[in-house]
Order: sequence, then structure tokens, then C-alpha cells
Amino acid sequence: MSRLSRNLRTHVRRAAWKTVVFAGWAGTLVGCSVGPNYKRPAVSTPASYRGGLSPDIAATSEATGITPLGAEKYPGVFTDPVLQSLIAEALKNNFDVRIAADRVLEEQAQLGITRAAQYPSVTAGGSYDAVSLPGGLLNGVGNNGSSNSNSNNNAHTNIYSGGFSASAAWNLDFWGLYRRQTEAARAELLASEWAKQTTYSTVVATVATDYYQLRTLDSQLAITQATLEARKQSLDLTHKLEQGGATSLADVRQAEELYYTAQAEIPDLQRQIEQLENNLSLLLGRNPGSIIRNASTPADSIATAPHPTDVPVGLPSELLERRPDIRRAEELLVQANANIGVAKAQFFPQLSLSATAGTASSQLKGLVDSKNFYYYAIGTATQTVFDAGKLRNNYRLSKAKQDELLVTYQQTIAGAFRDVSNALIAYNKTREYREQQEKQTAASADAVRLARLRYNGGSTSYLEVLTTDATLYSSQLTLESVRQQEALALVQLYNALGGGW
Repeated sequence: MSRLSRNLRTHVRRAAWKTVVFAGWAGTLVGCSVGPNYKRPAVSTPASYRGGLSPDIAATSEATGITPLGAEKYPGVFTDPVLQSLIAEALKNNFDVRIAADRVLEEQAQLGITRAAQYPSVTAGGSYDAVSLPGGLLNGVGNNGSSNSNSNNNAHTNIYSGGFSASAAWNLDFWGLYRRQTEAARAELLASEWAKQTTYSTVVATVATDYYQLRTLDSQLAITQATLEARKQSLDLTHKLEQGGATSLADVRQAEELYYTAQAEIPDLQRQIEQLENNLSLLLGRNPGSIIRNASTPADSIATAPHPTDVPVGLPSELLERRPDIRRAEELLVQANANIGVAKAQFFPQLSLSATAGTASSQLKGLVDSKNFYYYAIGTATQTVFDAGKLRNNYRLSKAKQDELLVTYQQTIAGAFRDVSNALIAYNKTREYREQQEKQTAASADAVRLARLRYNGGSTSYLEVLTTDATLYSSQLTLESVRQQEALALVQLYNALGGGW
């Protein structure tokens, strides 16, 4: 590297460095941020959830180290391996999850753009011009940097000019305008993060809900097919008895009514199964198709799944930290609070500084001469004199927005307590309902057995068989629906407690 090049690079670095140093010195003039600093609003939290454990028992459960349901990872709540694999696939491929993740990346970039306004912008550039003119045009004019020693009119004269400059511009954040904007952008980023977690939790709950509904339809289809087969055998027997004169044609028609009723249910159940499989496929990010169930898993897997009697739900105060929608509502409130500072800072004068430093010369070798170094700085202040109330109304708007989001935050918390309470009530009462329905179904099955024995022995009419058989079929379908409701109540409780993300 030539000595000329080294000297030029040295001057370039010095010019840029002096510009940045000046901007940094100017930054010491920056004052504090106007507007209110955020403080979490006080909220009223109940001592315990309605429908749950008493406050003393809940506190004892916390003290013994029992993990609340909402803090459990989904494999610890949903033990079916097929369901676990479906949830894992949905969290990876679900369209809403992917959109939410992209929105977080957008907000990260937006935060970087907003934050950049707090710092000076530095630009650097250089120029070099060379002009060759006929000597006759420059008679009586000095020859700068001439490469020709001839002085006749036919000679050409070369004129050089060059320079390098570095400039810095800084809008001083004396009132905290840009810092409040950055605070608002950061809160919006966090809100998008919590929105993503809300999406995760919703996807987990929706996949579990659809899966349990699908397994319930599988069970109801299996019950209907078994009922159809039993009714087919009963219809064949009734035909033989009618042909032998042991019963009437009316009994045959009643047996046919039972048989065709069950047969009509099958295509409707198959329709519901295939449509639900399509919905579940969309949740998994797939095209419509079948959902493969584990052949070793019984159709009544909901009935065999463990359902705890007393669910550890934790303390209500913990819900403020665990529910992602509450956290998102709070970050939006933080953003609105910061925007008040942004609106307030605009009432004050806006200060800006700009500085330029560089070197210039009419000769190439003069670019590295310290005598040719220059710099200057300019400071400006602007103040709005008349805007027809724009700034004042902008401030009012930001205050009204904060008040709105404060109410929304309080509403979200109250709604979360309601969701947990409703899910607890549904879970406990549905369990009681299921226990009674199991007893009724067992009694209906025995009633069918006794009615068939009495009918075959000639002690009763076929109407009794018809009635008891229809009651049993309805009880079996209802039992599967109640089991589904109990499982879905657990899903809803898990989601209401902020689980799944």
C-alpha cells in the first residue's frame, strides 16, 4: 500500500470518528422521558375458583409441590400417544401457528426500525473530479495540477478536485419521544409473542377437542354397528316365529323398524367422522384426509383415560402470569401508556443536530494534507405554533385508548376467572352425570336381556323388547356423549388455566 493511500485512509477514519464523537457528545444533552411510567393496575382476584378446591386446600396443594394443571406440559395431561403425536404435528405445521410466528418476526423488525430513531445517522462519501481543458481557454488563469509543461495555446490543462466527507444527523430525544416510541414498539413485540403463545394454547385445545370428538364418533359407530347386528338377528328370529305362527306380522314390522333405525344412523355417523377428519387435517396443516388411529387403542379410549377427581388448578393470582391472553392484554396496555408519552413529547420543541467533517483539495495529494480538513455543526429547534388542535386531540386520543385497554385488561382477567370456574363446574358435574349414566346404561342392558327372555318364553309382547332395546341404544350413545363432555371439560379447564404453550 502506498504512503498516499495510507494517509488518505487515516484522514477518512479521523473525519468519520470526529463526526461520531460530536454526535455522541450531543447525546449527553438528552433529557428524561415525559409521560407516565407504566405500573401494573391493581386487580381484584378471588381467593379461590368457584367450583374448585377451598382456599385452604388449594394453598396446601401448592405448599406440597403439586404441579398445577395449567403448568403441565401437554403430554402430562393428554396421555394418548396418538393425540400427543397429533398435537406435536399441529404445533409444527398449523397455519395459524406459522402466521403468528411470522408476525413476531415482523414486530422484531419494526422494533429495530423504531429504535434506530434514537441514534444518529452517519453517512460518508467521497468525490474526485478531473477536467481537461484546452490551454487557450485558460490564458491568464493559473494552472492547478497541470500535467503539461507547454504554455502554447494548443496545450491542454488538467484540473483536479477531490474530497471526502462524513456527516451525522441526530434528532435529539430530549423529551423522550423516540424512547417512548421504542417502548411502545417493544410492548407490541411482546404482545405478538403472547399472541403466538395464545395460538399455541388454542391449537392444543382444538386438536384435543377434535380428537376426543372423533373417538366418540368412533365409539358411537361401533355401538351402532353392534346394535345393528343384534337387531338383524332379532329380526331373523321374528321372521321365523311369524312364519311358524308363533307371533304376529306386527312384531315383524316392529323388529324391522328397530333394524332400519340403527342402519340409518351409520351413514350419518360416517359423514360426521369424515368431516371431522377433514377439520383435524386442516389443524395439522394437511390436505383433507383420514386420521390414522392406533389399532391397539380401543374405540372407547375416552372412557379408559384417567380423569383425576380433584384437579390441582393452583391459586387464582397465578393466572395473571400464566394465561397468555392476559399477558398480551397487559402488553397492549403498556403500549398505550407509552403512546401517551409520545403524544405528550410532541408538545415540546424538537431539537436536532447535524455535523459534517471532511477534507477537500484541488490537488490529489492535497487530500491527505491536514490543512485541508474542515468540519461544521448546526443545531436546530422547531416548535409547532398552530395546528388547529391536532396535538391536543392526539394526546386525548392516546389517553382514551389507554382507558379502553385498561378496561379490556380487566375484562380479560374477569373472563379468565369465569372460564376456569365454568370449566371446573363442567368437569365436576359432568363426572357425576357420567357415573349415573353408566348405571342407567347397565340397567338398560339388563332390562333388554330380561325382556328378550320373557318374549322368547311367551310372557310378554314384542313391544317390551322394542322399548327396552331402543332405551339401551339411546343410553349407550348418551353415555359416549357424556364421556366426551367430561374429556372436553378437562381440555377446556387446561386451556382456561393457560396450559398448552
